[in-house]
Amino acid sequence: MDTYTIDLTQPAPEKEPQRQFYFMEKAKQYVQQKSEEAGRPLTFCVTTFGCQMNARDSEKLVGILEQVGYVEEPEEEKADFVIYNTCTVRENANQRVYGRLGQLKHIKKSNPYMMIGLCGCMMQEPQVVEKLKKSYRFVDIIFGTHNIYKFAELIATRFESERMVIDIWKDTDKIVEDLPSERKFSFKSGVNIMFGCNNFCSYCIVPYVRGRERSRNPKDIIREIERLVADGVVEVMLLGQNVNSYGKNLEEPITFAQLLQEIEKIEGLERIRFMTSHPKDLSDELIEVMKNSKKICKHLHLPVQSGSTRILEKMNRRYTKEKYLELVEKIKTAVPDISLTTDIIVGFPGETEEDFLETMDVVQKVRYDSAFTFIYSKRTGTPAATMENQVPEDVIKDRFDRLLKEVQEISAEVCSVHEGTIQKALVESVNDHDHTLVTGRLSNNILVHFPGDESLIGQIVDVSLDECKGFYYIGKRV
Repeated sequence: MDTYTIDLTQPAPEKEPQRQFYFMEKAKQYVQQKSEEAGRPLTFCVTTFGCQMNARDSEKLVGILEQVGYVEEPEEEKADFVIYNTCTVRENANQRVYGRLGQLKHIKKSNPYMMIGLCGCMMQEPQVVEKLKKSYRFVDIIFGTHNIYKFAELIATRFESERMVIDIWKDTDKIVEDLPSERKFSFKSGVNIMFGCNNFCSYCIVPYVRGRERSRNPKDIIREIERLVADGVVEVMLLGQNVNSYGKNLEEPITFAQLLQEIEKIEGLERIRFMTSHPKDLSDELIEVMKNSKKICKHLHLPVQSGSTRILEKMNRRYTKEKYLELVEKIKTAVPDISLTTDIIVGFPGETEEDFLETMDVVQKVRYDSAFTFIYSKRTGTPAATMENQVPEDVIKDRFDRLLKEVQEISAEVCSVHEGTIQKALVESVNDHDHTLVTGRLSNNILVHFPGDESLIGQIVDVSLDECKGFYYIGKRV
């Protein structure tokens, strides 16, 4: 929609996204006015905490800020609009945000044009908002995960009211399409296919802060990807808290496997990735689609969390150790060269040494390419936080170290099996440590560093994997 045809003398439209384009135009005028007063362009800095869903949300925030006339500034101390897109999966993430806000308070006093915005999962916790209202009155805009699309409207409201604007929704069934977004990479992009989560794992705050599952219309997803491909994107990462349950709440239900088949038909799209997959919903149909696909990457992130059936039940994961191993066997049979990665929590309440050894057993049987290992973090507001038998810290630390050692040894062995082969790599960047090298990502998500320059970025090239260095390869272009 062309924002220049908007008549600001008229009331704001009720319909979305037209309403937001109206407010973008309105906010743009305020920003222009302030820029003229300041005698320079106003700048912004978006800082993202947390997962890939948050990273994708931040691209939307950046798109809207640029649309209303702000210019990006990488250092938050120098920016006129600082926004924190927060995560709340772990308690210490909240503490980090409060700490940084404390530092911004002094900077704001010396910059009359400065605004501070807070959004994301942490803002969906009522006690957080109460604390901000009481102790952080200098924050300008607070909103949550459900109404990120309203960002321009909130900016305009803040300019008009000159006081703290808070807009938190407990839940929503609303999805607004076609708003601006500024991608971090020109050649790859995240694409939300759904929002929210219905699983209620007992340790996890996500369903409470991201709301119930709601899937995007497949036509909107396809249209977004087609536009991205037309704009130079060769790889998409489909994002959802649990992509395997995609489509269940649509008026015309469609499975995740069927959606993948439709996306695969898009001309010019080379690679499809997705995360996160919940083992309880991973269907035979999806395995079949992965097996036959030319575009789906040979990488599956399949969080196990624990190898003990007893602990899995306490976690409300709804599968057993045996079921998980059976699923892995099916996947490996169908896609023999698949790279499997996982998440594991150590020290869940009530975890015994025997339970922990069950987890080690799963790691040894599955032989993951890599694993994200976490020490259990008590999250206020989740059932697990009030469970008996919280595991002592020293015991958790010992188990965590043993698990990490095992995971690293296995993954070094698993990654090295490709040594001497030629694989396709999507070149993502010039190497940080050696500017004569570029860094590419293989279909199985492993990185390879090889001689090249920035003209290769965004291209898929053949690389011989000459030497495995544990978690990455050194190679050369062939």
